[in-house]
Amino acid sequence: MTMTDFPAGVAAAEAELRALFPATPLQLNEHLSAKYGARIFLKREDLTPVRSYKIRGAFNFMRKKMASETANTKFCCASAGNHAQGFAFACRHFGVSGRVFMPVTTPQQKIGKTRAFGGDAVEIELVGDFFDDCYRAAKTYAHEAGADLVPPFDHEDIVEGQASVAKEVVDELGDEKPDFVVMPVGGGGLASGMTRYFNAIGETPFLRFVEPLGAPSLQTSLRNGSLTRMEQIDGFVDGASVAEIGQIPYQTLKGFPPEAVLLAPEGRLCATMLEMLNIEGIVLEPAGALAIDALKSLKTDIRGKTVVCVVSGGNFDFERLPDVRERSLRFEGLKKYFILRLAQRPGALKDFLNLLGPDDDIARFEYLKKSARDFGSILLGIETKDPGNFDSLLSRFAASGIRYQDITNDQIVADLLI
Repeated sequence: MTMTDFPAGVAAAEAELRALFPATPLQLNEHLSAKYGARIFLKREDLTPVRSYKIRGAFNFMRKKMASETANTKFCCASAGNHAQGFAFACRHFGVSGRVFMPVTTPQQKIGKTRAFGGDAVEIELVGDFFDDCYRAAKTYAHEAGADLVPPFDHEDIVEGQASVAKEVVDELGDEKPDFVVMPVGGGGLASGMTRYFNAIGETPFLRFVEPLGAPSLQTSLRNGSLTRMEQIDGFVDGASVAEIGQIPYQTLKGFPPEAVLLAPEGRLCATMLEMLNIEGIVLEPAGALAIDALKSLKTDIRGKTVVCVVSGGNFDFERLPDVRERSLRFEGLKKYFILRLAQRPGALKDFLNLLGPDDDIARFEYLKKSARDFGSILLGIETKDPGNFDSLLSRFAASGIRYQDITNDQIVADLLI
């Protein structure tokens, strides 16, 4: 598809999507606008019927396939998240059969939502422990059953469908032009589709892309000058943590400098999720908060500007909320974990408690070795109201001769003990 044809294809996809749901709202957010001294608009993709933008690409792929000379009524996909739910919704809409391959470890909540969106049109098969296992199974099924495999991001029709987000942004802003558009990046279908659309219609906002710090596949590829597969990633931001950005998206995005890609620390992202939940009442999944979180890195650049942040999804399992709060507190320096060596004598615990400040709260206290004669090891977790309180506390530890080890950021030890 040429650059000239692309906007027409996107317009057709967007028009067909109206049979499923109206354009998602582009909302001026007063809280963020005041915080950053800018006009911050949120493109609320968390308000689609499946609470993410993924329905756009899956719908467009299936729509075009069914209209082609090789029309099919049997489809499959591999996904444990938003792509599966968008795929299932599209299968039910078109009245075609679909099979979703998910890892055995997929939470029942996600399985249930996919089944609810697909109804009788969709079968779910649990295969293996990882996405690669599911993808291999889906490819095998597609070959043997004559089904079309609907990819999550690396296909022209998927990119075209996701680009409908950009068309809606332009239509909703009207005469107002954005200075910045901030987009999350996982596999790259959304970011590349929106980029191609803005370029094709001659819009030239500053485009900024956001990846999780633990899965910087686009930034790494841009730094290396070639598509690069990450050997290891942090999967916390499950909607955007991919080992390798798609080949088709990379061809669109490879001309950007690495500095155009911002990295969001997972702990900071958790703080953003809690801020939007507590202040705005907006439930976001980690990937859905990426663009908003990036404002913290852009605050000096966007003052006085018009900024559009794409809120990509709101499929958040509230069973994860304690982990989100924990990561947020640790990132902001409001919670730390220590291993202490405390004397085994009467009054030692009372002496230790007297060292705590008025805003220091013990969140965890556990003897790790109770049989020691002279000293005992203690796992200690402390929450406080100001990060500076820890400087004072540690000074009091040192003055009292208490030996300690800060394990807050020691991932291996923390995983074993906390």
